Amino acid sequence: MVDNGSTDGTSDYLARIAARSDIAVTLVSEPKPGLAAARNAGLKKARGRILVFVDDDCEIDRNYLRDLERHYASGETCVIRGGRVELGDPKDLPFTIKRSSKRARLTRDVHPGGFVLGCNMTMHREAAALVGCFDERFGAGGPLRSAEDTDYLLRAYLLDIPVEYVPDMTVFHHHRRNARQAVETLHRDYSLGNGGLCMKHVRQAPWLLLHFCWAVRSACRELVGGPRFDPDLHLSHWPIVVMNVLGAARFVGLLITRRPERAKVRQVQQATAELR
Repeated sequence: MVDNGSTDGTSDYLARIAARSDIAVTLVSEPKPGLAAARNAGLKKARGRILVFVDDDCEIDRNYLRDLERHYASGETCVIRGGRVELGDPKDLPFTIKRSSKRARLTRDVHPGGFVLGCNMTMHREAAALVGCFDERFGAGGPLRSAEDTDYLLRAYLLDIPVEYVPDMTVFHHHRRNARQAVETLHRDYSLGNGGLCMKHVRQAPWLLLHFCWAVRSACRELVGGPRFDPDLHLSHWPIVVMNVLGAARFVGLLITRRPERAKVRQVQQATAELR
């Protein structure tokens, strides 16, 4: 369990749970804010053959571990796999969920955003060793606000690691967003992160630009009566287009601001090498 810099007594609460648990619980403190930083902290401490990421607002189905065991008994040794994500509270709006009933593998034809949700993502340790850490520029609490899971999936795909969705292995997401404005804000945050994602991988995954072009086309059609991105939640394509552009610009800005830091690191490394 990773405590990501909480100030509300979470660490003491987790310590009491660990003391009573029949299952060994390792408590990890990661003061650096951000979901990606928290995931990385857990990733470094995990020792199992199968790594499982579940968010703090999720509850696993009683058959989750049986489903997990069945899927990972297939003989494959390097896969990233995510399962179904349902609403934990029926009063919450149907967003940040994944209800597809079909098993599928990620291809270029599908945008990686939402293919497997980070609140229900599993992988072989071998896959994690190849892909590496989560990019802490992405994700809740980071400058790009989201898409740390999408970035991870895309990096795996570019390494020819299979990324699979299965319609069981269910998690219930208690996201507590029951007002449309809260969903609209999250919709924009997701689009911001995906814009940064597109800019980061524009050379290795240029097909992501096609998905952006399709979003622009759908937004223009929306002006003349075409369907919205999500008619039930009244979500438009236009925030996707606008926030994708802003996310791409923010990613470039992050690259520029990090150049002086990298230069300092190289200078220190050179000085150390000279001393040796």
